[in-house]
Amino acid sequence: MTNSYHDLVKQTFNFPQEGLNVNDEGYLHFNGLDLKALIDKYGTPMKMTYLPKIGMQIRKAKTMFANAFKKHKYEGKYHYCYCTKSSHFSFVVEEALKHDIHLETSYAYDIEIIKKLYEKKKITKDIHIVCNGYKEKSYTRRIANLLNSGFNNVIPVLDNKDELKEYAKTVKGPFKLGIRVAAEEEPNFPFYTSRLGIRSKDILEFYVDRIEGYESKFQLKMLHIFLNKGIKDDIYYWSELNKIINLYCQLKKICPELDSINIGGGFPIKHSLGFEYDYQFMINEIVGNIKSACKKAKVPMPNIFTEFGSYTVGESMAHIYSVIGEKVQNDRETWYMIDSSFITTLPDTWGIGEKFLMLPVNKWDSDYQRVVLGGITCDSHDYYDSEEHINEVFLPKINGGNEPLYVGFFHTGAYQDQISGYGGIKHCLIPSPKHVIVGYDKNGKLTDWLYAKQQTAQSMLKILGYMK
Repeated sequence: MTNSYHDLVKQTFNFPQEGLNVNDEGYLHFNGLDLKALIDKYGTPMKMTYLPKIGMQIRKAKTMFANAFKKHKYEGKYHYCYCTKSSHFSFVVEEALKHDIHLETSYAYDIEIIKKLYEKKKITKDIHIVCNGYKEKSYTRRIANLLNSGFNNVIPVLDNKDELKEYAKTVKGPFKLGIRVAAEEEPNFPFYTSRLGIRSKDILEFYVDRIEGYESKFQLKMLHIFLNKGIKDDIYYWSELNKIINLYCQLKKICPELDSINIGGGFPIKHSLGFEYDYQFMINEIVGNIKSACKKAKVPMPNIFTEFGSYTVGESMAHIYSVIGEKVQNDRETWYMIDSSFITTLPDTWGIGEKFLMLPVNKWDSDYQRVVLGGITCDSHDYYDSEEHINEVFLPKINGGNEPLYVGFFHTGAYQDQISGYGGIKHCLIPSPKHVIVGYDKNGKLTDWLYAKQQTAQSMLKILGYMK
């Protein structure tokens, strides 16, 4: 029996898988991309964004919702929104917009992005823009500005009762509203009810007292819910979803304008070769539950909005590092040191213990061993020692050779740059790695280009005030 890393993977998982395979020379390919060729061209550490994956994810979700609507003979419409907070980069948002989607915002500066997209003719004023979050005046005023300038499908989702007063003062004509329903948190949370949204038991009274009498100006169109746990097939998810469905049915009887339920985001993405999730089943069940409740209550079926962020962009990115040294610290622990930092480039691994799909790019025919991956900061927490399916990390032995071991972390496209602070000061002054984008040019040919060079010492010194 051989002991190569390739044998280990094939014995443990079904491999190759969609988007991941090893070529005849023993190098890993990601969505058909020759990663070794990119490494030879740009070096490591490197972030790489594969733009076509974004459209693939959007089309997949739209198809599955269309299948569910057909299966259940559902009478509403489906609207796919991308939540910009997952990745605000223009190349991500503009790529997503090519696939007939809508947008969700979380903060005041998102509205400035909306304005720029309109100036560049990437969107029209007909696009749905769902505005979430606890809103300061800088946010509500920007929302009002959009509404007053003709963006008629902007929907501010009320996070609290007082927020409505701001729009009443600043929005000139009638406009659409949403209400976020505060979800009950899981039993293991340190608090019972989400800080976001309005308590469900208060919403009917709030509508009657504050909205119903002003129908000419306020039109309640949407109920919104989001669960931190995501969309999962368990009692907690179905219980919270059914609460908002039943609230919709109650409100619809006294609020004819109400026509939409927004179930937020929460579709998981693959963080392990052992990942299993039946997306079509979950969508079928969601659509079926909404239809069943509406039929029972004898109210029209609502339009369904989703706000997929991680699902949209997460699987489009990879982080690739070189192993620059091996350290054997005792008889049980072998360290592979990478040429960057997990804390600064993949902060979720450090902050919330997130596990990403990790595979070597080369040396698949080498023997393997258990290792711990270490970053080059001086922080003892800058390490990666377990995968999602197992509390260990196995990688090929280095065994010398003409090239170092290259390690890839895949499906890292959501939130990591936002949390780590793109282009800013990082822990121990570790530079942000170079960023390479792969996408189609104007002639439809797949090409790659350098979006950002590796951060320099001079740029950091300028931020810190040592240089002008």
